[in-house]
Amino acid sequence: MIIIGENINATIPRIKDLIVNHDVSSLKDLAVRQEKSGADIIDINVATGVGTAEDEISDMKWLIELVRDKVDVKLCVDSADTAVLKAGIEAGGEKIGLINSVKATEKNIAEVLPLAAEFGLPVIALAMDEGGIATDSKTRLKACEKVIKGAETHSVPVENIFFDPLVMPVSTDIKQGVTTLETLKGIKEEFPQAKTVLAVSNVSFGLQKRTLINQALIHMAQYLSVDALLVNPLNAEFMLAIKAGETVTGRDRHCRKYSRAVRKMN
Repeated sequence: MIIIGENINATIPRIKDLIVNHDVSSLKDLAVRQEKSGADIIDINVATGVGTAEDEISDMKWLIELVRDKVDVKLCVDSADTAVLKAGIEAGGEKIGLINSVKATEKNIAEVLPLAAEFGLPVIALAMDEGGIATDSKTRLKACEKVIKGAETHSVPVENIFFDPLVMPVSTDIKQGVTTLETLKGIKEEFPQAKTVLAVSNVSFGLQKRTLINQALIHMAQYLSVDALLVNPLNAEFMLAIKAGETVTGRDRHCRKYSRAVRKMN
């Protein structure tokens, strides 16, 4: 299981302030703590909504350069703007391990997948196209198929595609948890060479004790062999629940990772 640390993301108000104010110490500390807590990759998103497109490019370069030498794990460049993605990749060099993300639109495929091919990087692909996020798994799988065809066109290996089935709040549509899981299952069946990633936290939006809902989704996704999770690694109880799921689904040989995590918490 690949753990992608989600915490350095400018859509989070507190992190937005850190990025806008170029709070070097706090951002370095956040990256290091995520690594120590079990993140295999650290996501970097600087879309504060403040300033120009050039400002976002500048911020991405600055933050990637700030973090890259402070952690041993790879970084994930996260942006909806291809120019920002490229700036982050170039700033991070060999430290970049993942691009986040591409959508199944003609324009996005034509811009992002050549970037993935040029730098030989895996890319997260969202199960959505020009129509936005569909409420049914069948339509989401059609979007995934468009990405697969685009990957073939632009010489991106299928195994370098991490499909995100997309997670929507069950508080606004109780069927959305099942739709996400059905999409995940369909990806595994129709595109077995591709990988999968789940950004979990949306599922519990608007509900109390959100961690319980998040854990429930993760455990079901683990049964369906999800490959990676975009989560908050600083939540020790949550990370332990992930290891418990890996143990129950037979991916933790002799239960060693789970046992070590329990001892560490005690």
